[in-house]
Amino acid sequence: MRAPQEQPELDRALGRRLGGLAGAAALGGLAWVARDVPLALGGRLAGARARRAARSPQFRDGRFHNPTGARSTIAEPGRNLLWELLFGKQKRRPSAPVPLLRPADAPADTDAGRELNIVWYGHASALVEIEGRRVLLDPVWSERCSPSALVGPRRLHQPPVRLDELPPLDAIVISHDHYDHLDLPTVRGLLATQRAPFLVPLGVGAHLDRWGVPEERIVELDWSETHSVAGLEITATAAQHFSGRGLRRDGTLWSSWVIAGAQRRVFYTGDSGYFAGYAAIGAQHGPFDVTLVQIGAYDRAWPSIHMYPEEAVAAHLDLRGGLFIPVHWATFNLALHDWAEPVDRLWAEAKARDVRIAVPRPGERVVVDDPPPVDGWWQAVA
Repeated sequence: MRAPQEQPELDRALGRRLGGLAGAAALGGLAWVARDVPLALGGRLAGARARRAARSPQFRDGRFHNPTGARSTIAEPGRNLLWELLFGKQKRRPSAPVPLLRPADAPADTDAGRELNIVWYGHASALVEIEGRRVLLDPVWSERCSPSALVGPRRLHQPPVRLDELPPLDAIVISHDHYDHLDLPTVRGLLATQRAPFLVPLGVGAHLDRWGVPEERIVELDWSETHSVAGLEITATAAQHFSGRGLRRDGTLWSSWVIAGAQRRVFYTGDSGYFAGYAAIGAQHGPFDVTLVQIGAYDRAWPSIHMYPEEAVAAHLDLRGGLFIPVHWATFNLALHDWAEPVDRLWAEAKARDVRIAVPRPGERVVVDDPPPVDGWWQAVA
């Protein structure tokens, strides 16, 4: 039998051992969860991809540049953005669940040569159904837009369909390498379920290389370069933004995109500030039957890299667009404005400037020639 004075020491020893085991288990758990973080950061330019990037008119001094010289500096003198992020009074999340729809079947009587539908899945992820072909834009199906499953902006609504429920695709288009547009788990899922090529701006192929995407499924384009796939002409066009998945910025290019069939044309901004290039794109590639334009995650602290909703309407007009469908809002909390502010401002500006818009619920198919009326559905959950 142990002496009474020995028991406290035994308890302390046992506590230290259990504490050590718990600490080791916690560290092991963190290490297990973080195991994909280095991989999610992607690859670096090297070899033939680096040599091709160096020949781009957008590339100098070891990085890509905006034609206007705009930089990605995020700052505003006299303003504490971190304090505002943590304690600001903005209503940055919906107050009720975002309504989701499963895309209805495309109209059976549609002439395939004139077909043009858009299915918005949330944020910037959208499906373009054009003349019997399907192009997926910036797919992100993960719970967070982050290299980590533990931290980073979390979804405000679930994807309206599973990744493996997507129809067969003809092309997957990526605008740039930020986490809310290029997502490792989603790319892995598309590798397993689809055969379509990935069309990406210069340098982004290095990320796909590291993630095991076969070389024959990677098509890298500089601005003004076009790739033909399944009867479509897909062209990388200018944007005013930046890139980077780690500490290094602007090692890959960012793009907007033109998707052109024999009769129908679609424009997607990717992420961009407002700039004179939209008028040039409209003159060269327009008019467009529909534009998908970024309207959210803006702030006066970074005015040159994301558009305000009013600027998005101006861009649509510059582009000679027909129907305007807003993207880059509702799904991830990436800025300091109210959750519903971007689409409220868009609706007001569109009415003031006589611009036709459609604001689908996530998962809703928009038939471009017969779009649903704007019904303010987001106001019921804001």
